[in-house]
Amino acid sequence: MSDPLKISRRKLSDEVFDRLYAMLLNGDFMPGDHLPSERALMEMFGVGRPAIREAMQSLERLSLVTIQHGQRPRVTAPTAEGLISQIELTAMHMLSSSPQSLEHLKEARAFFELGMVARAARSAVETDVARLEELVARQRGELNRDAGAFIKADMDFHRAIARITGNPIFIAVSHAMLDWLAHFHSSMLHWKGNEEITLEEHQRIIEAIRRHDEALAVSEMRSHLDRARSLYVSAHKGNDNWQA
Repeated sequence: MSDPLKISRRKLSDEVFDRLYAMLLNGDFMPGDHLPSERALMEMFGVGRPAIREAMQSLERLSLVTIQHGQRPRVTAPTAEGLISQIELTAMHMLSSSPQSLEHLKEARAFFELGMVARAARSAVETDVARLEELVARQRGELNRDAGAFIKADMDFHRAIARITGNPIFIAVSHAMLDWLAHFHSSMLHWKGNEEITLEEHQRIIEAIRRHDEALAVSEMRSHLDRARSLYVSAHKGNDNWQA
C-alpha cells in the first residue's frame, strides 16, 4: 500500500520544464529569441534527449515556444488571445457539465458588456462609431435573408465595442464568452421575430457612444441584454432563437 505522505520522484522532463520556464520568467530569453539547441540543453541540464523534447513539447502546448522542424525552438510573444485559448477546452468541459457554470457565464458576459460599453462611450472616436454603424447596416442587410450572417454581424457588433476599449484582455475575454455562449445556446444570440428590435437597440447604443454619454450607453446596453435575457428565459423550452 502506497504512503500518501511520501514525495514521488518527478520526471526529468518536469524538472527541465521548470528550469526553462523560470528562465523565461527571468527574461533570460525574450520573445523572438531562439532557445539553445537540444545538445546544448542536454549538456546544460545533464539529461538525455527525451527529457528535453518532452519539456519542449510542454512549453509548446502552453504557447510559450514555437517548434519548427530543423530549427531551434523560438520564444513566442505572449498575447491575451493565446492565454484565453489555453483554457478553452477546460472551459467548454465545465460549461457542458455544469448548468450553474453556464448561468455564471451569462452573468459575467453581461457584467463585461456594461463595463466595456461605458469605456467605449468614453473613448470612441469617429472611426469607431463609423465601424459600429457599418456593422448595424450589414446586419440590417441580412434581415430576412441569412440568419447565420445576421447572427455573425450581431456578434461582430459586440466585439467591435470590446475593441474600442483598446484593452487586449477585454477583447479576448469578450470574444471567448460570445463564442462559448454561441456554442451552447444559439438562443443567447438570436431570437427570431425580434430582429428589428435588436437593430433599434443597437442603434440606440451607437447614439449613446457617439455622444460620449457613459450613463446612457450603460442604460441602453442593460435594457438590450435584459430584454434578450427575458425572452430567453420565457422561451427556454421552446424555440432556440434569440439575439443580443
